[in-house]
Amino acid sequence: MPVPDAQWLRRATQSAIVVPVPETDHLVTRHRRSVPAHVTVLYPFVPPQDIDARTVADLEAALIGIEAFDCAFSQVGWFGSEVVWLAPEPDAHFRALTRAVCERFPGHRPYDGRHPDTVPHLTVADHRTGDAHTRRRAAEDAAAVLPIHARIDRVRLVAGDDEHGPWRTVTEFALPAPADSPREAAADTFAV
Repeated sequence: MPVPDAQWLRRATQSAIVVPVPETDHLVTRHRRSVPAHVTVLYPFVPPQDIDARTVADLEAALIGIEAFDCAFSQVGWFGSEVVWLAPEPDAHFRALTRAVCERFPGHRPYDGRHPDTVPHLTVADHRTGDAHTRRRAAEDAAAVLPIHARIDRVRLVAGDDEHGPWRTVTEFALPAPADSPREAAADTFAV
């Protein structure tokens, strides 16, 4: 896979591994314009200036065997009074993604290890994107349209700088569609 513009990567200050959730963009873009709707797999990741073809290849290897999956965002959560988020259900696939990437990149722990049991979540609004009233309104708006069903079929390596503009995709990895189970395949083969 090609690595993007090295000059742009030198200007970025952070990188992350995320899964995009375009089905929720309408809730997030009002509050977080610089970052499209996503669930974080691993942040912080490799310093952007250190991302190279080897990093991309290692990340691709970490994702081998992980298939696309469906989930639903059906409840609003809060981290304190500062962060409004949506909970994916089930969250086991997101945890498996984080585990696979962390095993391949053991020097990078979710949120620098500050949260031992990282909760998979999709941030809608936080302290950087509005006051307490705005966050409460974002939570109410989100709750009114739940559940939202989503297909998770790609993983992105992104880089950027929260203070100086939007994050950009460095590279993207498609997750393959789940293979038919042997029992389903056999039933299709022998159906009359």
